[in-house]
Amino acid sequence: MLHRPFCMSLLGFVVLMLPRYLHGHPGDGRGLWKKFAELSELAFPENNLFLYDTFPPGFLWGVGTAAHQVEGSWRQSGKGMSVWDAFTHNHGLPNGNVASDSVNNVLRDVEALQALGVSHYRFSFSWARLFPDGTEGSLNMAGLGYYRKLLQRLREMRVIPVVTLYHWDLPQALQERYGGWPNDTLVGLFKSYAHFCFRTFGRDVKHWITIDNPYVVAWHGYATGNLPPGVRGGRQQGYKAAHNLIKAHAAAWHLYNNLFRPTQGGQVSIALSSHWINPLNMTEQDLKACQKSLEFVLGWFAKPIYIDGDYPQSMKDNLSSVLPTFTEAEKTFIAGTADFFAFSFGPVLSFQLLDPEMKFKQHESLALRKILCWINAEYNHPRIFIVENSWFVSGNTETEDAKYIYYLKQFIMETLKAIKYDKVDVMGYTVWSLMDGFEWHRGYNVRRGLYYVDFANPNKKLEKKSSALFYQKLIEKNGFPPLPENQPMNGTFPCHFAWGTSAYSIEIDATPSQFNDPTIYVWDVNKTKKILKVVGVVSPWRKPHCADFASIRHQISLLQKIHVDHFHFSLKWFSLLPLGNLTHINHTLLHYYQCFVSELTRVNITPVVALWQPTALHQGLPVELSREGGWESSDTVEAFVDYARLCFKHLGNHVGIWITMNEPYVRNLTYTSGHNLLKAHALVWHLYDKEFRKAQKGQISIALQADWVEPACPFSKKDKEATNRMLEFDIGWLAEPIFGNGDYPHVMREWLSHRNSIDLYDFHLPHFTDDDRKLIQGSFDFFALSHYTTMLAYWFKEDGSKYDHYREVQLIKDITWLYSPSRSAVVPWGLRKVLNWVKLKYGKIPIYVLANGIDDGQKPIQDKLRVHYLENYINEALKAYHIDGVNLRGYFAYSFNDKTDPRFGLYSYVANRYEPKPSLEHYRNIINRNGFPDRTESAKFCPPESVTCPECHFFQTRKSLLAFIAFIFVVFIVTIFMIIYYSKKGKKRYK
Repeated sequence: MLHRPFCMSLLGFVVLMLPRYLHGHPGDGRGLWKKFAELSELAFPENNLFLYDTFPPGFLWGVGTAAHQVEGSWRQSGKGMSVWDAFTHNHGLPNGNVASDSVNNVLRDVEALQALGVSHYRFSFSWARLFPDGTEGSLNMAGLGYYRKLLQRLREMRVIPVVTLYHWDLPQALQERYGGWPNDTLVGLFKSYAHFCFRTFGRDVKHWITIDNPYVVAWHGYATGNLPPGVRGGRQQGYKAAHNLIKAHAAAWHLYNNLFRPTQGGQVSIALSSHWINPLNMTEQDLKACQKSLEFVLGWFAKPIYIDGDYPQSMKDNLSSVLPTFTEAEKTFIAGTADFFAFSFGPVLSFQLLDPEMKFKQHESLALRKILCWINAEYNHPRIFIVENSWFVSGNTETEDAKYIYYLKQFIMETLKAIKYDKVDVMGYTVWSLMDGFEWHRGYNVRRGLYYVDFANPNKKLEKKSSALFYQKLIEKNGFPPLPENQPMNGTFPCHFAWGTSAYSIEIDATPSQFNDPTIYVWDVNKTKKILKVVGVVSPWRKPHCADFASIRHQISLLQKIHVDHFHFSLKWFSLLPLGNLTHINHTLLHYYQCFVSELTRVNITPVVALWQPTALHQGLPVELSREGGWESSDTVEAFVDYARLCFKHLGNHVGIWITMNEPYVRNLTYTSGHNLLKAHALVWHLYDKEFRKAQKGQISIALQADWVEPACPFSKKDKEATNRMLEFDIGWLAEPIFGNGDYPHVMREWLSHRNSIDLYDFHLPHFTDDDRKLIQGSFDFFALSHYTTMLAYWFKEDGSKYDHYREVQLIKDITWLYSPSRSAVVPWGLRKVLNWVKLKYGKIPIYVLANGIDDGQKPIQDKLRVHYLENYINEALKAYHIDGVNLRGYFAYSFNDKTDPRFGLYSYVANRYEPKPSLEHYRNIINRNGFPDRTESAKFCPPESVTCPECHFFQTRKSLLAFIAFIFVVFIVTIFMIIYYSKKGKKRYK
């Protein structure tokens, strides 16, 4: 058995080795892609799991905004026009004229910060609000008063201000007078602006950001012209603007370092943004392209500032005709002009404003952990301050922003992994943004705030979103402390717990054995060297035996190697009764099934047999029944009863557990079909109960698919209502009439009544007669379920293409979960929750988990996911049994093999050969130990299971032995008789 301590020690070894590599110099980052590829191989899936841990003491938690995004008041109290004001007005675009109106709501904003419990607030000064024409001579006292008031409030609330001097909103006057950043004059003007800010506000501000995201300013402001000021100057103007932005930053840093640091004790940096890029293939060419991509975007500014004052060599090699050069004096002046690495990561650049050419034909990715490691490797492990990070949601999202929560959760967890696993020095994290605002080139089509702003409402009240509640609690806990319920449990299942595996069908090969072939053959060793048929000669005929089927012998031998004592599979109704009735029975297949279940019983594996399994072809029904309406028709109900009687009669002596219907897929089911399904199940249950149970001693029930659904937002009442609605429609629809009150769930009837009142269509849910209720209610011996994954129920209609209008819910996923190749989420606690849901709804009835499994891919390593899946899901089942008191009777791993259930099997099937996967051995070890006993715990002895009819069981399982004993006894009697007979005859002759 692969124990968790071993898994985590392996992960620990890998992540301890990784930081040694990461502490390097420019160019060292190019090895990261290989290192992370190795990590994903060696420590899969542990490296992909969510990390429950806390951040270092003193870690900074904050939020941020930019002046033009939230301040509004674009011409109020003497503010000058910025390039964004001019650009949006001239092009008739959405603008920041009012935005979130922060200028008039200082107290509102600071109270929101206090409610979150943040340690710092990043915001920017509007250059044009302080200096309307860009120079100190035009100082605007109203603007000065606003920022002083804001800083005073922050000081009172003990919130650390992190101030950006320039966040894209260059005064339009400077653009018109000098042409903006391509003009060297801007370097001196920015220095003067910075000098005023340091001198005026430095007593309150200890963390300064000179410029935000110079890549966007230079490239899209002056090269592509996609953003203000909209100059389409090509690459030359873009690189020239960047050149001056770097020099302006360096000038401001030296100014602070020389004149203000000694008395103010603050720190200065520049906020650089980046994407992450993955290679198409792990070739040297693609890896070099990835390295070049990051150097062309992040390294463009980071290498001059953090290393040697010059551009990356890859840029100089490829852009010599357009890339400006620094003098040696400038290189010296620029190098080392940052006190920490201020880093921005999110939708401003990633998948939005990154120039496609700078991807160099590789794949973009949102891997925050990897880019943090790359920065650590490239720039001598600087202290990193994440000054902007989040994603966005639709502009029509209001206060319940579940998707935003999961993006935050992912990014923050990636940061935690970088700190804990990779030893990256991250000092703080900043969510973008405090409130909804003007989102640059996307206007108001998206939202990024923790607080909702109704832009149509003049008072611009801030409403706390679900994401704000999430972030608030995260700050209180300083991360994700380990949860007791997530810890693995030691313990074992009860004696005679059913361990099994399942398959939707079995391999059927009814080819006669060579022993059933009456033909005589000879081997022509002299001439043809072939086996030849002897014409006209046949051997005596003998009755076929079950042992003649090689496919049965082989499948059962494979099952025995798993050490299961139960096997669940489905019969093929459409093959047994091709016409749908008893006029034509496929006796060959029926005999094959008889042999299969009898051979299973012979080796002490209990057959768990489903009568009907829905399939894509004709719903798994005989063609004639499917053509006549399938389950819509009452004829199918009658035909199902006849079919069940046939199966009980011919197979029932060997089948310990019957399943009437296995996993009827309710989302493709009409209400009439569901009604008839329930009747058919109940009729068959009563048929078995009255006519076959006494003799066959079996059990019978229905098996329902029961994937768990969790509220997408734990703070949302509407999400909780949507979750309950999904569970009742998906599980309760067929479960409540059988296991509950004999009628459909009240939630269903109430909801459909509501829908009928607003829709054009009549969603008619049938009613049961009193006789129907008596027939259906209680028609079970146990509750059988299949469980594979968990989804999140989100009531809000964000994406119409994925929204279930009928039930008013959208199913989404937590991106921090582990996923299979087919994107099925691995959420072990979902099994425990659904087991408890069944217990809460229907009492302590016996429950069997008849199918639980995950798919894999073509890579053998992906079977490690199944190992993880089985261990953790079974452990959650153990918690449900011991801690929650769930009456769990059995667990079946899905599936038996890849031939019948591709990509889900414990056995692979390649080139006509079955090969056990590592997960098979892992499951076998769990079975052998009957769970997860403590290492100090002695093995629990389970006595042989008692049976209600010992003599029946004895004869049932020892037919061959008894036949052999009977044969020996007959031979013995005959021999004795012959001896006596000839002895007497000899005596007479002698006389």
